[in-house]
Amino acid sequence: MSLIPAKAGIHNASAGALKNGIPAHAGAVAELLNLPPIIGHRGVAAHAPENTLAGFRAARALGCAWVEFDVRLTADGAPVVCHDDQLERTTNGRGRISTLPLSAIRGLDAGSWFSASFAGERIPTLDETLTLCRELGLGANIEIKAEHGRGPKTAVAVAAALSRRAGHLPPILVSSFLAGAVAEFGRLAPSLPRGMLWRKIPRDWRKIAAGLGCATIHVGQDSLTEATVGLIRDAGYPVLAYTVNDAARARQLFEWGAASVFSDAPDIIGAAAEGLTGARRGAR
Repeated sequence: MSLIPAKAGIHNASAGALKNGIPAHAGAVAELLNLPPIIGHRGVAAHAPENTLAGFRAARALGCAWVEFDVRLTADGAPVVCHDDQLERTTNGRGRISTLPLSAIRGLDAGSWFSASFAGERIPTLDETLTLCRELGLGANIEIKAEHGRGPKTAVAVAAALSRRAGHLPPILVSSFLAGAVAEFGRLAPSLPRGMLWRKIPRDWRKIAAGLGCATIHVGQDSLTEATVGLIRDAGYPVLAYTVNDAARARQLFEWGAASVFSDAPDIIGAAAEGLTGARRGAR
C-alpha cells in the first residue's frame, strides 16, 4: 500500500512522465523536477559543516536551487541527516548512530569540527531539514544510508516522513546505493521520483534501473566517460554525477550530456565555468 498518494501536491515528476518505469526521453524528468546544473553536496561541504541546517542555509546563500543530503536511522528509528554511521568524523561524539537513541544524537555538536563559528550545530532530523528546504525554496535529493539489512527499514521511515508532510514538501528526489531501499521506497511512494546510485555503472544497470522504476541515474564522476553518459542518456535517464569540484571536469560532463553534478563548492564551479547551463545537453 502506498504511503503517499499520487496527487500529494508535491512538486516533482508526475507518473505521466514515466512509461514502464523509464523516462519518456532523456531530460524529461530533469525538466519536470527542474534539476539545476549544480546540486549542493551535503549542503555545501566546502563552506559549512556537511549535512547541517547551517550548511543548507549556506547553500541557498550561494545560489543553490537543490541540495543533496544523507538520511539514516537512530537506534530508536528516527531518521536523521548524517553521512557516516560513526560519529567521530563530524561530531564531538563517539560510537554509531545506529546504536544510539535520538536524544543522545541531538546532544552532540556537529559544527565545531569544521569551524568554531559553527559551534552548536546539531545533527538535524529529516523533518527539520524538509521544513528548512521548503522555507528556503531548496529542492532535496535524499540519499538513503543504512547499515547491512536496514535499507528497507530506513526507506519506510523516509517515506513515512514525506507522507506526513504531503502537500508541504520541497521538490523531492530519493536515491540510494541500496537497491532494497530504492525498491521499498518505490513500493511505498510510487509517485515520487527515485534514482539508483553507483560508483561505477554495472553491466546489468538497465535491468536494475527499470526494475526499480528509477527516474535518474547517479554515478561517481571518476568512472564516467562520454560513451557511458551517452549510453545512459540514450536509455532515457538523466545522468547525475558526483562529486565534482573542478570546473573543467564539470564542463566536460555537461558537454557529454550530464544533467547535473553534485558539488561541495558550487560557487567555484559556477564562477570558473561560465556558460555551464548552455553546455548541458542533458536538460531541456
